[in-house]
Amino acid sequence: MRIKQNFLVFLSVLFLFIPLLTGCQNPTGGTSADGVTKITFWHGINPPENREIFNQLLNQFNENNPDIEVESLYVGQPDEQLPKIIASVVGNQPPDILWYVPQLTGKLVDLGAIKPLTQWFDSLTIKNEIEPAMVATMSLGDEIWSVPFATNNTAMFYRPSLFEEAGIDELPSSWDEFVEVAGRLTKDDNSQHGMLLSSGKGEFTVFVWLPFIYGADGFIVENDQPNLVNEGAQRALSLGADLVNSNYAVLSAPDRGYELDDFISGRVAMQITGPWTLAQLKQSAIDYGVFPLPIVDKPATVLGGENLFVFKTNPEREEASLRFLEYILGEEFQRQWALQTGYLPINRLVKDSAEYQSFVAENPVLEVFLSQMDNAYTRPIIADYPTISENLGRAIESTLLGQKSAADALEESQKRINLSIGN
Repeated sequence: MRIKQNFLVFLSVLFLFIPLLTGCQNPTGGTSADGVTKITFWHGINPPENREIFNQLLNQFNENNPDIEVESLYVGQPDEQLPKIIASVVGNQPPDILWYVPQLTGKLVDLGAIKPLTQWFDSLTIKNEIEPAMVATMSLGDEIWSVPFATNNTAMFYRPSLFEEAGIDELPSSWDEFVEVAGRLTKDDNSQHGMLLSSGKGEFTVFVWLPFIYGADGFIVENDQPNLVNEGAQRALSLGADLVNSNYAVLSAPDRGYELDDFISGRVAMQITGPWTLAQLKQSAIDYGVFPLPIVDKPATVLGGENLFVFKTNPEREEASLRFLEYILGEEFQRQWALQTGYLPINRLVKDSAEYQSFVAENPVLEVFLSQMDNAYTRPIIADYPTISENLGRAIESTLLGQKSAADALEESQKRINLSIGN
């Protein structure tokens, strides 16, 4: 009964979105009377400073390609985008290009919504410039379905001035050392806590917690099947709950673990985030540093960043979309995007260039993210990933809130997954 009720609620939301979405895009598409092919690009680029940088680069593309006009539409953070994406497919009004985590690939393929890119990618003159590690995020089965926009991973940002004030002169590397440091950074009057922990059911929370699951020898998929019930996953969630119970950590607002307000204000001394925040942190003018994620059993991080999907529309719009993708993959865009935002470039010519190496020397925090790529895991590219992610997020949230033990929360989430996918 609960599943049926949830499905009816989903349908209600879905059909509420359809009339909104059909107003966002030219239903006929194709080339206008003036010979310009207009395409739409949906994204959730954040923080706002990065959106401004992207719009400047987009304007460069539009100016240099007068026969194409790409309209950029910010449609919210990834978890807010998902019902809009599904509704656009159901309503036959998809965007031309979607910026989203590659873990949505399986679902979009199942819906028959996106264009396979294998033949196009194989014929690209810049194919060999793309970081080989990114291919795993692009592929499902024998086809390539998306291309990377940029990449990243997460590390621990900290406030050196608060460390100095607490008498901490050595950065923690193990989880036990990290807990001790978090305790020393927490003030008795609760005006400052050692750590902000990402909480909520959304993908960002899952993205932040997966390194600790993998670092504790845990997993979320086993033999191509979802499996959240394992000792490593339980240990990782329990570590977070212990930090909260000790009052060494506070939780983010639900699904807002990427916001830096508490870190910038000094209400927390440490927060897990990524290099995409560098532009925002530079504008804030605070002191900050970065160290690798503390090790539970082994070093681990998770490959981040979004990929670009091309939806099936018509030949003119698909061709225009592919030209825009080639621009994104190319040296010019990747260089400017990396230098201005802190994202790690996926074009090897940029990464190996003297200009980028000089940029890293000027911003040594980037060395942490670059070195962690050697221990980066890729989130599963399977059709059931959105279901896995949502239910893992539920388990994380209920554990951190003290509603359930990690073991019970993961067991309950696994049961929901089994019901959802028919196991």
